[in-house]
Amino acid sequence: MSSAPPTTTLITVAPTGAESSKADVPALPVTLDELVSTARDAEAIGAAVIHVHIRDDQARPTLHPGQLADTVTALRENTSLIIQLSTGGAVTDPEENRLRVLEAAPDAASCSMGTVNFGRDVFLNRWDFIVELHNRMRDAQVVPEYEIFDLGQLTTLQRLLDKHGLPYGEHVHVDLVMGVPGGMPGTAHALVAAVGVLPPGATFAATGVGRTSIPVMLAALSAGGHLRVGMEDTLTYAPGEPVRDNAQLVARAAGMAKIAQRPPMSIADARALLGVRPLLAAA
Repeated sequence: MSSAPPTTTLITVAPTGAESSKADVPALPVTLDELVSTARDAEAIGAAVIHVHIRDDQARPTLHPGQLADTVTALRENTSLIIQLSTGGAVTDPEENRLRVLEAAPDAASCSMGTVNFGRDVFLNRWDFIVELHNRMRDAQVVPEYEIFDLGQLTTLQRLLDKHGLPYGEHVHVDLVMGVPGGMPGTAHALVAAVGVLPPGATFAATGVGRTSIPVMLAALSAGGHLRVGMEDTLTYAPGEPVRDNAQLVARAAGMAKIAQRPPMSIADARALLGVRPLLAAA
């Protein structure tokens, strides 16, 4: 863990994901215009990072290179957010397509640390694929967010760092994805166990899927961690109350961070913390 407790909270918004359908969740942002509008709203409320999945013209998950590049461009032109693309995609996406995500030149990207049962599906992350993704990210100057679905994946992360070195930016930041059916539970006990075996100097955010969202948020704040929220992971705001939009979830996270006396982190401070490469000056 970092040597000093943080005074602000890095908030990431994950607005879409690859699991929910637009037909079932009409508020889900699936077009580029919807995603940009969501990003603007989230930035205004206190988000510093956007974790991006995209959809095709039929609102199906896609890793189309051109569409990813257009998405990165549009988000850069319309917001100051740190753009973090998902290299997970959907559980059916082949490894070569997941590696090509980096060609869209995001600021950051996810790097999952192991295979996990994902409900009825299997989210496959072989060791050799993890190594290839980690190394390609460093070569492309893309900051990884190491996604941890189970406690043993932190051992995999330490092995990766020992054998292949620090990532681009030289800072290790992980996201504890908790409450996935098949992964670690979204409880304070599980979060404390995971925090206890983070690599030295690492920072962490936590994501609580579904009804674990609030317990994980509170536990993360109390343990000195950061937050990821959004409709990728949470579709119900309260029992019997669907989420209105991603801004509603970001606002709740920002409010809880303020109550914890760790208000939302500025984008500039988030870029410095994560080691994101400098923005290119306009020509």
